[in-house]
Parts: sequence; C-alpha cells; structure tokens
Amino acid sequence: MKFSLRLLPLALGFALLVGCDRHDHAAEKKGGSHAHTAPHGGALIEVGEHAYNLELLREPAAGKLTVWVLDGHAENFVRIKAAALEATATVGSDKKTVSLKAVANPATGETVGDTSQFEAQADWLKGSLPVEVTFTPFEIKGRRFEGLSGKAGVAVK
Repeated sequence: MKFSLRLLPLALGFALLVGCDRHDHAAEKKGGSHAHTAPHGGALIEVGEHAYNLELLREPAAGKLTVWVLDGHAENFVRIKAAALEATATVGSDKKTVSLKAVANPATGETVGDTSQFEAQADWLKGSLPVEVTFTPFEIKGRRFEGLSGKAGVAVK
C-alpha cells in the first residue's frame, strides 16, 4: 500500500487534533492557553514550556503536602533522581523551609531516588490558610528548573 502525499495534510491535522486531548479548547479560542486536569485534584505548575508539570496537593487536616512530577499533559508520572525536593512554603505571612521527601511505592517499583512522589508533614501545614510553595532549583531528566512556585490545591474528601 502506497502513501499518497495528498493525505499528508489530513494526517498531520488529525495528529494535531488528537495530540493533546485534555486541552481547554474554549480557553484557547478566547486567546488563553490550554489547561490540564491534575490527577489527584491538586494544583498544577507548568514546568519548562509544557515539558512537565508539578501537582501540589495539601491535606490541611493532616498537615500534609504532596508533590507529584508529571509529564507535560499531567497524565503520566515522571520519576526523578532525587531524595527530596526543597522548597519555601509561605503560609499567611510566615515563610518556612520544607523538605519534601521522596516516597517509595512498591506497587509501581518507585524507590527513594527514583520516584515521582514527594511528601512533607508538619503541624504548620494544618489549617485553612493558603500555602504558596516556591521550589529551590532541581532537575528533571537532566534539565535544571528554577523559579517554580504555585499555591497548593486542597484535598477534598
């Protein structure tokens, strides 16, 4: 079976149409950018011009903050070689240093130093005030990222 060059524009158009099926196309038409859905209901931080995402989720009752490293469409987990992610968390007017420790997951084979999930737990993370998280520079797949910050989404139970 030969491929006709006349079908190339059609094939490219189809690839672009289905390439990112979780876009917010209504926002794109209004001049905005597209958006992805955080798999755990947290807040997403875009990393590296659509290369990756960080999902931040806070459980205020438990005083727990979880971060997942995700791909550019927030669909797949991306393992990184880190024992922890360091950050500054701003709660109200207080700034606190927080170390989000790598979480091993035997079900997926993720280990400390090769995982996509990081967690911190502290009493000062409890309560209703929003938490702004600013990460110190870190690497994903050999690329260094800095200046990443965002508000942690709150877990709804």
